[in-house]
Amino acid sequence: MVIFNKKLLITLNLVAFSAFAARAEQVQVMASGLDHPWSVAFLPKEKWGGDVLVTERAGRLLRLTPGGKPRAVAGVPAVRLASQGGLFDVVLHPKFAENGLLYLSYAAGTKDANFTRITRARLDGDRLVDAKVIFQVSPAKDTPVHFGGRMAFLNDGSLVMTTGDGFDYREQAQRLQSGLGKIVRLADDGRPLAGNPFVGVKGAQASIWSYGHRNPQGLAVDPVTGRLWEHEHGPQGGDEINLIQRGGNYGWPVATFGLDYSGATISPFKRYKGMIDGKVVWVPSIAPSGLAVYRGALWPDWQGDLIVGALAAQQVRRVDLDAAGKVVGQERIFPSLNVRIRDVRVAPDGAIWVTTDEDRGRVLRVTP
Repeated sequence: MVIFNKKLLITLNLVAFSAFAARAEQVQVMASGLDHPWSVAFLPKEKWGGDVLVTERAGRLLRLTPGGKPRAVAGVPAVRLASQGGLFDVVLHPKFAENGLLYLSYAAGTKDANFTRITRARLDGDRLVDAKVIFQVSPAKDTPVHFGGRMAFLNDGSLVMTTGDGFDYREQAQRLQSGLGKIVRLADDGRPLAGNPFVGVKGAQASIWSYGHRNPQGLAVDPVTGRLWEHEHGPQGGDEINLIQRGGNYGWPVATFGLDYSGATISPFKRYKGMIDGKVVWVPSIAPSGLAVYRGALWPDWQGDLIVGALAAQQVRRVDLDAAGKVVGQERIFPSLNVRIRDVRVAPDGAIWVTTDEDRGRVLRVTP
């Protein structure tokens, strides 16, 4: 585990300044004036022209054509827009070029009974057709926060998604009977898979892949190694980057480096036997949101490293990994971006796309 406290962060930033001051990034505004853009997905060039899909938390799915105005995609399911709730992630099926299927995660339900849901649909021009709800987190909760909702496809074709603990229900993260505070693994039609670790365990939800998570806002698969990386918000301090293992318990709320927002101790344990430590822990919090594994041609030295957006810290970070997946350092990148970052993605051409968490949010394309 690598822990970054305030003093160390200041030292690292001073050391890193000389490195990134000599660099320059080019930032191209691909779209602006958006309502808290949450996620992006890159359409294939063949048939789709290389357009980009963007979700807005308010419940719109947009299609961006380079040089053109964003176009709204019709047929998006209704979302529950309240506090942190709304439309979250969009990911393409691994065989999207053949079947046109995509997946949306979003908050649904009512004030007293809401949950994270996944809908699968087929993109037909500028509309969604054949939409079907394929998964819904249970139990429902009565809080408008900590939904999770980040999705990714593993190299074996299975779909994984993060779920939050609902804030007031943090103990649920340790209970296999609950879908709160988990990463779930599903077939592409939403069914839990036979290889999941708790299939057949009495009372356990068969979809659970890992547990003990708080508010996971980043999820990314390394297409080369197959490693699944996740990051999540701690309370006051204790944000984590985790390397996800099948059936792993990541500790929340039994083990945490963070304090309650009141200043009270949540747990006396920073580590606990049988629970998996974070590969990076940030104290104080940076509020990480958006995670990508860099595999591209534009920054050759960054192969396999993690790109992390930060809401509270208002920056983008690179976490340097060695070939074995060990963290060997980190630095702030793209110093011209001083804004709440919601998502980071690596485009097919190696550029890094960023969305900003603002009332009039932007979609940015960053190149060296």
